[in-house]
Amino acid sequence: MSPADVGGVRARVRRRSVAGPGWPHAWWARVLLVWLGARALSALTFLVVARTQEATPWTDAAPSYAQYTGLMWDASWYRQVAEAGYPAGLPHGPDGQVTQSAWAFFPLFPMLARGLMSLTGGSWEVVAPTLALLLGTAAALVVHQVLAAAVERGPLAGTDVGRRLPLAGVAVLGLIGAAPVLQVAYTESLALLVLAGVLWCLVERQYLLAAVLAPVLGLTRAVALPVVVAVAAHAVARHRAARADGVAPRPGEWLAMAALAGTAGLSGFLWPLLVGLRTGSLDAYTQVQSAWRGRGEVVPLLPWVDVARYFAGAWWLPALVVVVGLGVLVVATRPLRLLGPELWGWTAGYLAYLLVAIEPGTSLVRFLVLAFPIAAVLALLALRAARWRAALAVLLVVAALSQVAWVATVWRLVPPSGWPP
Repeated sequence: MSPADVGGVRARVRRRSVAGPGWPHAWWARVLLVWLGARALSALTFLVVARTQEATPWTDAAPSYAQYTGLMWDASWYRQVAEAGYPAGLPHGPDGQVTQSAWAFFPLFPMLARGLMSLTGGSWEVVAPTLALLLGTAAALVVHQVLAAAVERGPLAGTDVGRRLPLAGVAVLGLIGAAPVLQVAYTESLALLVLAGVLWCLVERQYLLAAVLAPVLGLTRAVALPVVVAVAAHAVARHRAARADGVAPRPGEWLAMAALAGTAGLSGFLWPLLVGLRTGSLDAYTQVQSAWRGRGEVVPLLPWVDVARYFAGAWWLPALVVVVGLGVLVVATRPLRLLGPELWGWTAGYLAYLLVAIEPGTSLVRFLVLAFPIAAVLALLALRAARWRAALAVLLVVAALSQVAWVATVWRLVPPSGWPP
């Protein structure tokens, strides 16, 4: 080999070291391969299940993939927002009570879809699921980076488990339970993307950027408020670290953390406030939500008792204790804490928020998609097994089966009525 050839080889090696590994080995390529494989499985499941779908209020029998993912259930509410906007006021029924209406549905996803529909000329049932798929794929990339950043700052840094965890966590998240919702015309994909962005900013101490993203989250889903718990957990961890090593955050950083917490808290009330201003009734959002509740009103905690009594009868209290106990166990165990204070704080705050704010039902499985650190915890437990490859494979197979079951039993409607996904 001539000196010129040697120099050329050295130059190529230097360029490769600067640019990072080739694309087949790059982190983002692995994430895309895993995520799009999971979404392909979801698409196949939708196609197979759609062939058995009877006619519904939204589609004819055996709908196409676009119809099945773009029109079913709440997707038609979002379509109404995109194509017709919101009602002029609060719709009322013949009895004078506020009825279900589009005001219950957050505006950012349908408005993005509306913009793309105008640009492309595409229909809602084509544009909206495609948009959700793209947003969910972007969310998977950000979730990977959140997990990687959390691992780098925690006790798993430098370990084999820590290196494998981000990709394994994304794989579990992409396959488990209601993960197919990340490619239908719902807001979960956008919410996951923005939420993961906020948490990444928090882990990386980009507080002002996180404060910019918080209102975006507040216009996407009703999940901005629990971010305050993640910020508080982060602040406590920084305070403890400062006491241990004597390097305290600068005053400006404390101010930025406080600003982020305040912005996240206010963002949790942003859409209800806008609904109140648009309709002329400050409690309009609560009134609309009441139309969906079995009690006919929004009250904290009691819906869990109602649902437990409905399903478990005389055993409602033990059943409720088991469900709440599982949530406490997830928050209290060490694996979640290994992911860092930010992901622990988000999960703890979000699970507490679900306990206080929602009426539980089959939709709870979908809501848990945003508790993505739980998927990482499951991946972590598998990776720490003696035969971790076998354990992870079993976990992924079980997760995939749960996804198929969700589409077949929850997304699929058996008329005349069913439990919403």
